Amino acid sequence: MTSILSAWSRRQWLQAAGTAAAFGAAGPWAQAAAPTDLSGLTLRIGTYKGLWRPLLEASGQGKTPYRIDWRELNNGVLHIEAIQGDALDLGSGSEIPATFAARQKAKVRFVAVIHEDLNNQATLARKDAPIKTIADFKGKRVGYVRATTAHYYLSKQLAEVGLSFNDIQPINLSPADGLSAFARGDLDAWAIYGYNGQLARTQYGARTIKTGKGYLSGNFPVYANPRAVDEPLRHAAITDFLLRLQRAYAWANGNYLEYAKAQSAETRVPVGDLIELFNGRSNDYALGPVTNAAVRSHQEVADTFQKLGVLDGPAEVAPLWDRSFGAALSRNNNPA
Repeated sequence: MTSILSAWSRRQWLQAAGTAAAFGAAGPWAQAAAPTDLSGLTLRIGTYKGLWRPLLEASGQGKTPYRIDWRELNNGVLHIEAIQGDALDLGSGSEIPATFAARQKAKVRFVAVIHEDLNNQATLARKDAPIKTIADFKGKRVGYVRATTAHYYLSKQLAEVGLSFNDIQPINLSPADGLSAFARGDLDAWAIYGYNGQLARTQYGARTIKTGKGYLSGNFPVYANPRAVDEPLRHAAITDFLLRLQRAYAWANGNYLEYAKAQSAETRVPVGDLIELFNGRSNDYALGPVTNAAVRSHQEVADTFQKLGVLDGPAEVAPLWDRSFGAALSRNNNPA
C-alpha cells in the first residue's frame, strides 16, 4: 500500500522543507532540512510612499537575506494589476480592489491582513464650502479614488442620507491629483485617505465631515502573486518578509516618532502632521494571519458593492484567500 508520505510529490516536500526552515517550525523534515538559502532571490514588492520601505528600515527589519526590488504604486488597483501581469510578487491595498479582483476571478491571492487606522480615512469639505453634513453633498463636486476605500465609504455615507453617486458630481482622481484639485478649489468635498487628507486639513483648512470609522473594517489585505506563493523559495522569502513587517508594525506603535521621521524623509509631510495623525488613530497598527472574520468582512464588502450597483454581479472572495502563512504569523500575533 502506498503510504501518505510517499504519495507526497517532490514539490510538496520541497515547499514543506523550505517553509519549515523559514518558520523555524518543528516537523518530520525539520532536522534534516538545511537552512533555506535566499541570497540569490529578489522579491518584487509594491509599496506606497512613506509606508513599508521606511517602516522596515526605521524598525531595524530592513536587512533581509534576499534582495527587495521596491516598486512604488499609489493604489491597490495598480498593485493587483502588476501582480496579474507578473510584475510583482507582493503588494497591498484595501478590501475594495480585492473585491473587484474576486469578481474578475483575478490571479491574485490574499495572504495576510494589516489592521490600520480608520480615522485617517476621511470625507472632507473645503473650509468655505456650504457643507455641514453628507446630505449637503447633493449637487456638489466630490473627489474620490475609484475602487478604493474612499469609493466604498463615500458610497455608504451617501446611501445613509438617501443619496447616491447620481446625486453628486463625482470626480475620480488619484490622491496627488485630488490634493491639487482641492487646493485649486476645483472640489467642494473630497473622500481621501492617508497623509494627503492631513495636508488638506493643515495646509488648506479642510474640515472633516466624517471618517471611515463605522464604515470600514480596518482590514487591508496583503496581495500576493500565486506563482510566488506556489514556489517554495519565494514562499519562504515572503514568510520572512511578512514576519519582519509584523514586527515592524508592532515596533511602530511604541516608537512612532522615529517612524514619522522616516516617513517624512520620503514623503516630505511634516513630522508634526504625521504625529497628529497617529495620535488621532482609531486603533494600533498590526499585521496578522488570514482569519474567518477577515474573509466574512471582505464578503460583506462585495455584497454591499453589488447592492449599490458598483459591481456588475456577485463576487465570491473566499477562493482568493490563502492561509499558508498563517502558522508563522499566528505565533506572535494578537488575535484579529
